[in-house]
Amino acid sequence: MDISAHDERDPNPWLALYLDDSIPINKKTKSALMRDNASKSARYLLPFIQIWSKVTMFFIHIFKFFFPKIFNSSKLLHRILAWGLRRFVSPDANLLIFRHFHVGTEILQFIAGNIEGVNIVGSPLKPKDFEAVKDDLFLKHDLNLYNFVINLNRQLREKEITIAPPKKQLKLEMITEDQFDHIEFPNKWTNILDLRSAIELFTPFYQLFLTSNDFVRASNSLQLDETIAIYSAQILGTPGHLGLVNNKHPMVPETTYSAAYRLVLHGLAAETLHEILVNIKLNKNLDSVISPKS
Repeated sequence: MDISAHDERDPNPWLALYLDDSIPINKKTKSALMRDNASKSARYLLPFIQIWSKVTMFFIHIFKFFFPKIFNSSKLLHRILAWGLRRFVSPDANLLIFRHFHVGTEILQFIAGNIEGVNIVGSPLKPKDFEAVKDDLFLKHDLNLYNFVINLNRQLREKEITIAPPKKQLKLEMITEDQFDHIEFPNKWTNILDLRSAIELFTPFYQLFLTSNDFVRASNSLQLDETIAIYSAQILGTPGHLGLVNNKHPMVPETTYSAAYRLVLHGLAAETLHEILVNIKLNKNLDSVISPKS
């Protein structure tokens, strides 16, 4: 964003947040997010799309109550998602969506790799093109998260292990300082949708083509942000980054009608935690982290 365009009589709120470094986040991600917030799509289309999304979800909810097994097709859903992302979503929004899978995978690998006595074989998701979306990418992301929590805690109970800072040095080889230059996203005249508009548009399709269990589980998984953040805090020995988590209290689920907004917060929570781990790996801001004893 161009600071030379700053007008003290009409300051740009997104420029202010772009320049502010109080919240740790990848620079390319931050730039994309601020441009996305300032886009015409977010200004003019989002309010109408939000209304359409909520109304549509209400009628789909009623339809699925009477006909729960009609239209259940994850394969068809993900083909629609891949087509929509390629044709209508802006490059900035696509970058934020694709990065999320990479960041989320590395965070789970960090947790699993820094708890002694635990062995979890996950299913890493690092999509590099739109074809990868067709392989049930979004559904697998939710399944991975729940399976990770279940398998981790089963081993913790069976082996009577407590999550704590590792006795040896933190393992950070799985954390990459990725600026995401290896994917070029389409930028045609139709690629205009901002991140929140795209999510609001796709959510009713998610609700329609997934089973009720899959859709509700996907919505509730967002509140596991707090759970993952707590695991990380126990490993790092500091709770500082917990203040950056907004999706909380997974034992008290939110309504699915707020899933789209909470999904954006979920992405932000993952990005901030990942950037904290990147900074630790690069020996930045280590004064705010209690380093494990070597």
